[in-house]
Order: sequence, then structure tokens, then C-alpha cells
Amino acid sequence: MKRKGSTSVKLLLAAIFITCVVFPLIQMFLNIDKEGFLSIVNNERFGTVVGNSLKVALVSTVISVALALALSFSITRSRIRGKGIFRTILTLPMLIPSISHGMGLIILFGANGILTKQLNLPFHIYGFGGIVIGSVMYSFPAAFLMLTDVLNYEDRSPYEAAEVLGVSKWRQFLDISLPYLSRPLISVVFSVFTLVITDYGVPLMIGGNYTTLPVMMYQEIVGLLDFGKGSVIGSMLLVPAVVAFVIDLLKKDTGRTSFVTKRLRPRKNGLRDGLCYTLCSIAGIVVIIPIFTFVLLTFVKRYPLDMSLSFDHVFKTFNMKGSTYLINSLIVSVAVALVGTAVAYLTAYCTARMNGPMSRFLHLISITTMAIPGLVLGLSFVLFFKGSWLYGTLAILVLANTVHFFASPYLMIYNSFNIINKNLEDVGATMNISRPRILLDVLIPQTKDTLVEMLAYFFVNSMMTISAVSFLANVSTKQLSLMITQFEANRLMECSAFVSLMILGVNLVVKGLAHILKKQLRKKKAVNLQNLEVENNETVQVGI
Repeated sequence: MKRKGSTSVKLLLAAIFITCVVFPLIQMFLNIDKEGFLSIVNNERFGTVVGNSLKVALVSTVISVALALALSFSITRSRIRGKGIFRTILTLPMLIPSISHGMGLIILFGANGILTKQLNLPFHIYGFGGIVIGSVMYSFPAAFLMLTDVLNYEDRSPYEAAEVLGVSKWRQFLDISLPYLSRPLISVVFSVFTLVITDYGVPLMIGGNYTTLPVMMYQEIVGLLDFGKGSVIGSMLLVPAVVAFVIDLLKKDTGRTSFVTKRLRPRKNGLRDGLCYTLCSIAGIVVIIPIFTFVLLTFVKRYPLDMSLSFDHVFKTFNMKGSTYLINSLIVSVAVALVGTAVAYLTAYCTARMNGPMSRFLHLISITTMAIPGLVLGLSFVLFFKGSWLYGTLAILVLANTVHFFASPYLMIYNSFNIINKNLEDVGATMNISRPRILLDVLIPQTKDTLVEMLAYFFVNSMMTISAVSFLANVSTKQLSLMITQFEANRLMECSAFVSLMILGVNLVVKGLAHILKKQLRKKKAVNLQNLEVENNETVQVGI
């Protein structure tokens, strides 16, 4: 890839991002008028809704981050068995839509819930408490994965020095662990806060009269088709996400890079391991119970009146175009995985392996997509693409999902490219080896693990999303996840439960295949390294 070719690729990518990110957002802001703005701001309900959103987001963030921190320490700082099983169970909530968590809580603790009736509970789950519980279940797995990844790579050298000096475990935690976690914790806090404050699935399902900003926006657009008011709320919903993103970005830039010399290995401690087992087991049970309720509701005739085995709800779901919408979801998810991975990979190559103002622009706009809530993205796409050939097709769903979930896979491969020797392209240039050849023969083989992870990430999130696509899908292009809101509106909770199970099943298969593929790639890589080492030894012996 010569300099001219590189510039052309960067310009093409910049044009794609400007068309799919910048222009739609500008169109949304242009759609705001004075009348719509004043009608929202002067609404007596608006101040209460904003307060509700902030209160839910703050409380949920504190609980989610604290729980994730405790669980990540339990996994990485103990010697309990079955860590892989616990980790898989604790991340199951990431494989189903957020609205499913609210539905699971209603099945368990609603007015006619399973546990409500069995235990004669005097309270109900609707409102603030239910939204917080559902939001925690939805958001803590992401925080858990981020913190676990950070703790897995902590250097044990400072702890060894502290033990030699006689520093207590508590002081080690305060003086070594917390400072090490300070920067990642800020990222986790803002990520969780953004997830919660921009989510409408949980509050829509279980909020009752306790309305949040995303629900208000959803009601104005989907219920009343008022795009002017929706644009006002969308712009306001964009503010906290952007502020959180900017603060997180600035904090990252001030951090230092550390290198792991010795991986931390926890010592035997019966009391600690017992507490970690207990915490992980309780959290695992809490995660699994709602999924079990989906199975119960799906395969009984009519809970709790008739508990006999029945497939009526399965047949009803498929009779209501469940199979068609499943195929739509699979087509969209596969397309997003392929297109998103290709664009993210090429963009990261341009930003991580090339210099220049265009590379910096591409990097900034790529990570900026992380700060755009799905509802805002969906509305902006409606306003910008309405009337075009894309509108009302599966292609616009692919485009919206690619933009919506672009940042995380992009950062995965961007970080991988930064680890690989920066001089490869310079060496290639002196040997007249083109950039495409280096990309195909060196970089792609070195980053196959990351590519598999990117493909799985795009697919899983596209399979379960309900935010952006809820504004863009029609009867013929509807995705399976949107049937949950449809069935909930018609009080067909049993069918909603089955749809959640279908999404979970598909995503588990994809994650399982990704895990097997990565395992095979690592084995192949180890064998190749071993063969190379043998060849080198034989060469040395021949030389001697």
C-alpha cells in the first residue's frame, strides 16, 4: 500500500464515518425547534424524569462497580476451583437484551410472580428498586470483565516487596491495589454509568410510573411519532454520555504504562477462598434464576394455573413470524460481524500503523462512537436516511449496528497493533514489500485471536440489541429481539421468555465456537513456535 493508496483508504474511511456518524447527528440537532424544546423543558414531568434517570444511574453504578470489583477479586485473588465456570455464568447477562432482565424480575417478583406468590412477599418490584436491580444485572458483567482483565495482569513485585517490609494485607490493598486500579476504575465507572443512563429496556419493562429519559424518548417517538421532541430528549441524553466519555478519555491520556514482570499468584487461604466461593455462588445463582424462569414460562401450559408441559408458546412465537425475525437477526448479525470487523480492522491499521492528521481524526471519531447512545443513533439515522434507498431495508440495520458497536472491537485491534513491532513497515519498504503484503502475511496471522473476538462481539451485540434498531426496523426487517417488546405490550410474557431463550442460545453457540476456535489457534501457534525452536536448534548444531 503506497502513500497515495494509504491516503485514498483514509479518505474513504473518513467519508464513511462522516456520512454515518457526523451527518446523522447534525440532522438530529437541526431537527430541534424552539417550540419542541420549550414544550419539553416546561413540562412539569421533565424535571422529575431527569432526576429519576440520574438517581437510577448513580445508585446502579455504585452497586454494579462494587459488585464487579468484589467478584473480580474473588476470581483473580483466590485459589477457588471452577473459575472458568463462574466467569461464564457471571457474563451470561451480556448475552440477552436488557429488557429481558426486567422481564425476569417481573416473572419472579411481580404482582403474580413466582417468588411473590410462593413466599407471600409484601412488596412489589416495580419502580425505582426494580429498575436499579435490573440495571445492576444488566451492567455489572461488563464491569466484571474489565476489572478481571486488569487484575489478571497486575505485577506481583510490589506485593513481594511489601511482604518483606512487613506491610499488612490491608495496607497492601490500600497502598498498592487501589492506586493500580484507580485509572481502570474510572473507565469502568463511566462505562457503567453510560450503559445505565442510556438504557430503556429495563425501565420500560419494570419501571411502572417511574419514568426515565430513555423511556420518555421512546414513548415520544415510537408511541407519538413526535421526532421534534424526540430530538430534544436525544440531545439531552447525549450530554451525560459525552461528558463521561470525555472525562474518561482525558484520564486515560494522563496514565502511565506499566509492564508485568511477575504474574500475581495467590497463596492458599481457606477463609478467603471460602468467602470467594460463597460470593461467586450467590452471584451465579442470582444470574441463573431469571434464565430458569424463562424456561419455566416457555414450557408450561399456563403458569401458575396449569403447570403441565406444553410447547404452545413455542408454536405461537413461530406462528407470529418468529422464524422470519430469527433469520433477519442472523442475517444482520453475520453481516455486522463481517462488515464491522473488516472496517474496524482497516481503520485500526490506519490509525495505529500510520501517522498524520487523518489518522488522528479517524481514531478520534472511532472512539467517539462509544459515547453515542443507541436510541440517539437510531433517531439520527431515521432523520438522515429517511427517503433514501437504505431506509426500511436490512442494510440500514447493519449500518446502525456497525456504528453502535464499533468502538470496542476497534480498540481491541488498535491495542493489538500497538504491541506489534512498529518498524515492520519501514523494514518492508526497504525490501520493497508492500503494506498489503505485510498486512496479509504478518499482521493478520499475528492477530487472529483478536479477529475472532471482534467477530463474536459484533455478532452477539447485534443479535440482542433493541435500542437503535427499534426506530429503524419495520414489519419485514424486524429483528428477533424486538419481539420481546411486542409480546410484552400484548401481555404474552411466555412468548417473550421464549424469545429471550432463543437469543441466549444463539449467542452461547457463537461464544462457544469462538472459544473453541481461539483455543485451536493458540495450539497451532504453540506448535509452530515449537517447530521453529527445533529448526533453530538443528541449524545451530549443523553450524557447530
